[in-house]
Amino acid sequence: MIGFELLRDKGILIVRPSGPLAAGDFRELAATVDPYIAERGKLGGLLIEAPSFPGWDNFAGLIEHFRFVRDHHRDIERVAAVTDDDFLKIAPRIAAHFAHPEIRVFPGSKRGQALAWLEGPVSKA
Repeated sequence: MIGFELLRDKGILIVRPSGPLAAGDFRELAATVDPYIAERGKLGGLLIEAPSFPGWDNFAGLIEHFRFVRDHHRDIERVAAVTDDDFLKIAPRIAAHFAHPEIRVFPGSKRGQALAWLEGPVSKA
């Protein structure tokens, strides 16, 4: 289960996984994000607030998660993961090898710092 909020004025999507991730979670995310991307071109950032990794509800949830990443990674400038979970600290480093966005991990106590980074200027390196 994923709770989420789109900060339209800032172009930032905040997601909060609170239980095993299901296929429908990613379809709901896409239904909210896709019209925004069509209108604005891309999201400035994605903030993932996850004290721990909840896993997937089933194999369909895993597949839909991968599909969502595949279909949207080029439409997001930056990803900030706010977590103290060891797996989630490592996962963005792995994803950085094949995903477009710049990805940073912040400790669970640094949500404000993560949001400020997402709102800041994007380097064109």
